[in-house]
Amino acid sequence: MSSTDDTTVRAGRTARRAHADYTGAVYGSMLAASVVIGAGSLGHFPRLQLVVLLVLTGLVFWVGHVHAQLFGARLAQRPLDRPTILRVCREEWPIVEAAVPPALAVAVSPLLGLDVEGAVWLAVAVAVAGQVGWSAAGARQAGASWRLVSATATINLLLGLVIISFKIALTH
Repeated sequence: MSSTDDTTVRAGRTARRAHADYTGAVYGSMLAASVVIGAGSLGHFPRLQLVVLLVLTGLVFWVGHVHAQLFGARLAQRPLDRPTILRVCREEWPIVEAAVPPALAVAVSPLLGLDVEGAVWLAVAVAVAGQVGWSAAGARQAGASWRLVSATATINLLLGLVIISFKIALTH
Protein backbone atom coordinates (compact mmCIF):
# COMPACT_ATOMS: atom_id res chain seq x y z
CA MET A 1 0.00 0.00 0.00
CA SER A 2 1.37 3.41 -0.95
CA SER A 3 1.61 6.26 1.53
CA THR A 4 -1.23 8.00 -0.34
CA ASP A 5 -3.45 4.93 0.08
CA ASP A 6 -2.47 4.69 3.76
CA THR A 7 -3.33 8.37 4.26
CA THR A 8 -6.68 7.86 2.55
CA VAL A 9 -7.49 4.87 4.76
CA ARG A 10 -6.55 6.85 7.91
CA ALA A 11 -8.65 9.80 6.75
CA GLY A 12 -11.62 7.48 6.20
CA ARG A 13 -11.22 6.03 9.71
CA THR A 14 -10.98 9.53 11.18
CA ALA A 15 -14.13 10.62 9.35
CA ARG A 16 -16.03 7.53 10.58
CA ARG A 17 -14.71 8.07 14.10
CA ALA A 18 -15.81 11.72 14.04
CA HIS A 19 -19.24 10.71 12.71
CA ALA A 20 -19.75 7.77 15.08
CA ASP A 21 -22.65 8.57 17.35
CA TYR A 22 -24.04 5.96 19.70
CA THR A 23 -26.32 8.44 21.45
CA GLY A 24 -29.45 6.83 20.05
CA ALA A 25 -28.37 3.36 21.17
CA VAL A 26 -27.55 4.58 24.69
CA TYR A 27 -30.83 6.48 24.85
CA GLY A 28 -32.77 3.53 23.39
CA SER A 29 -31.25 1.15 25.94
CA MET A 30 -32.21 3.47 28.78
CA LEU A 31 -35.69 3.80 27.32
CA ALA A 32 -36.03 0.01 27.06
CA ALA A 33 -34.95 -0.42 30.69
CA SER A 34 -37.53 2.17 31.74
CA VAL A 35 -40.29 0.48 29.74
CA VAL A 36 -39.47 -2.88 31.30
CA ILE A 37 -39.38 -1.37 34.79
CA GLY A 38 -42.70 0.40 34.25
CA ALA A 39 -44.43 -2.63 32.80
CA GLY A 40 -42.87 -5.00 35.33
CA SER A 41 -44.10 -2.94 38.25
CA LEU A 42 -47.71 -3.29 37.10
CA GLY A 43 -47.88 -7.01 37.82
CA HIS A 44 -48.05 -10.11 35.68
CA PHE A 45 -48.74 -9.91 31.98
CA PRO A 46 -48.10 -12.03 28.89
CA ARG A 47 -44.49 -11.82 27.77
CA LEU A 48 -45.58 -11.14 24.22
CA GLN A 49 -47.14 -7.89 25.41
CA LEU A 50 -43.80 -6.75 26.83
CA VAL A 51 -41.95 -7.71 23.65
CA VAL A 52 -44.45 -5.75 21.55
CA LEU A 53 -44.43 -2.82 24.00
CA LEU A 54 -40.62 -2.60 23.82
CA VAL A 55 -40.51 -2.62 20.03
CA LEU A 56 -43.45 -0.24 19.59
CA THR A 57 -42.11 2.19 22.17
CA GLY A 58 -38.74 2.17 20.40
CA LEU A 59 -40.48 2.88 17.10
CA VAL A 60 -42.56 5.73 18.53
CA PHE A 61 -39.52 7.37 20.10
CA TRP A 62 -37.60 6.88 16.85
CA VAL A 63 -40.35 8.70 14.93
CA GLY A 64 -40.31 11.43 17.58
CA HIS A 65 -36.56 11.87 17.26
CA VAL A 66 -36.70 11.87 13.46
CA HIS A 67 -39.47 14.47 13.59
CA ALA A 68 -37.50 16.63 16.03
CA GLN A 69 -34.38 16.45 13.87
CA LEU A 70 -36.21 17.19 10.62
CA PHE A 71 -38.58 19.86 11.81
CA GLY A 72 -36.49 21.51 14.47
CA ALA A 73 -33.59 23.62 13.37
CA ARG A 74 -33.37 21.97 9.95
CA LEU A 75 -36.71 23.27 8.71
CA ALA A 76 -35.71 26.85 9.41
CA GLN A 77 -32.41 26.42 7.56
CA ARG A 78 -33.35 24.63 4.35
CA PRO A 79 -36.15 22.65 2.70
CA LEU A 80 -36.28 18.92 3.36
CA ASP A 81 -35.29 16.50 0.65
CA ARG A 82 -35.42 12.71 0.43
CA PRO A 83 -31.68 12.14 1.12
CA THR A 84 -31.87 14.28 4.28
CA ILE A 85 -34.95 12.45 5.52
CA LEU A 86 -33.37 9.04 4.89
CA ARG A 87 -30.12 10.07 6.57
CA VAL A 88 -31.93 11.28 9.69
CA CYS A 89 -34.01 8.09 9.78
CA ARG A 90 -30.78 6.03 9.64
CA GLU A 91 -29.05 8.16 12.26
CA GLU A 92 -31.92 7.75 14.73
CA TRP A 93 -32.54 4.02 14.02
CA PRO A 94 -30.30 2.84 16.92
CA ILE A 95 -33.12 3.88 19.27
CA VAL A 96 -35.20 1.03 17.82
CA GLU A 97 -32.26 -1.36 17.61
CA ALA A 98 -31.56 -0.91 21.32
CA ALA A 99 -35.04 -2.27 22.14
CA VAL A 100 -34.35 -5.55 20.36
CA PRO A 101 -31.94 -7.25 22.83
CA PRO A 102 -34.22 -6.70 25.87
CA ALA A 103 -37.22 -7.84 23.79
CA LEU A 104 -35.30 -10.98 22.78
CA ALA A 105 -34.38 -11.56 26.42
CA VAL A 106 -38.08 -11.55 27.31
CA ALA A 107 -38.91 -13.79 24.36
CA VAL A 108 -36.32 -16.44 25.27
CA SER A 109 -36.86 -16.24 29.03
CA PRO A 110 -39.20 -19.27 29.10
CA LEU A 111 -36.41 -21.34 27.55
CA LEU A 112 -34.27 -20.33 30.52
CA GLY A 113 -36.97 -21.42 32.96
CA LEU A 114 -37.71 -17.85 34.08
CA ASP A 115 -41.09 -16.68 35.28
CA VAL A 116 -42.38 -13.23 34.29
CA GLU A 117 -40.52 -11.51 37.14
CA GLY A 118 -37.30 -13.25 36.08
CA ALA A 119 -37.92 -12.19 32.48
CA VAL A 120 -38.30 -8.58 33.62
CA TRP A 121 -35.02 -8.68 35.54
CA LEU A 122 -33.23 -10.33 32.61
CA ALA A 123 -34.56 -7.69 30.18
CA VAL A 124 -33.50 -4.87 32.53
CA ALA A 125 -30.03 -6.37 32.89
CA VAL A 126 -29.70 -6.69 29.11
CA ALA A 127 -30.91 -3.10 28.59
CA VAL A 128 -28.52 -1.67 31.19
CA ALA A 129 -25.65 -3.74 29.78
CA GLY A 130 -26.49 -2.32 26.36
CA GLN A 131 -26.57 1.20 27.74
CA VAL A 132 -23.14 0.75 29.32
CA GLY A 133 -21.72 -1.04 26.30
CA TRP A 134 -22.96 1.49 23.76
CA SER A 135 -21.67 4.42 25.80
CA ALA A 136 -18.23 2.81 26.08
CA ALA A 137 -18.20 1.87 22.38
CA GLY A 138 -19.21 5.39 21.38
CA ALA A 139 -16.52 6.97 23.52
CA ARG A 140 -13.88 4.56 22.22
CA GLN A 141 -14.96 5.05 18.61
CA ALA A 142 -14.69 8.81 19.11
CA GLY A 143 -11.08 8.34 20.22
CA ALA A 144 -11.60 8.94 23.94
CA SER A 145 -8.94 7.83 26.39
CA TRP A 146 -9.53 4.65 28.36
CA ARG A 147 -10.07 6.82 31.43
CA LEU A 148 -12.90 8.68 29.70
CA VAL A 149 -14.34 5.41 28.36
CA SER A 150 -14.38 4.08 31.92
CA ALA A 151 -15.99 7.27 33.18
CA THR A 152 -18.83 7.20 30.65
CA ALA A 153 -19.42 3.49 31.24
CA THR A 154 -19.54 4.10 35.00
CA ILE A 155 -21.96 7.02 34.62
CA ASN A 156 -24.23 4.93 32.43
CA LEU A 157 -24.05 2.03 34.87
CA LEU A 158 -25.08 4.40 37.66
CA LEU A 159 -27.98 5.69 35.54
CA GLY A 160 -29.02 2.09 34.93
CA LEU A 161 -28.86 1.40 38.66
CA VAL A 162 -31.09 4.43 39.27
CA ILE A 163 -33.65 2.92 36.90
CA ILE A 164 -33.35 -0.41 38.72
CA SER A 165 -33.88 1.36 42.04
CA PHE A 166 -37.20 2.62 40.64
CA LYS A 167 -38.30 -0.98 40.12
CA ILE A 168 -37.30 -1.91 43.63
CA ALA A 169 -39.12 1.12 45.05
CA LEU A 170 -42.24 0.53 42.95
CA THR A 171 -42.60 -3.13 43.87
CA HIS A 172 -41.99 -2.81 47.60
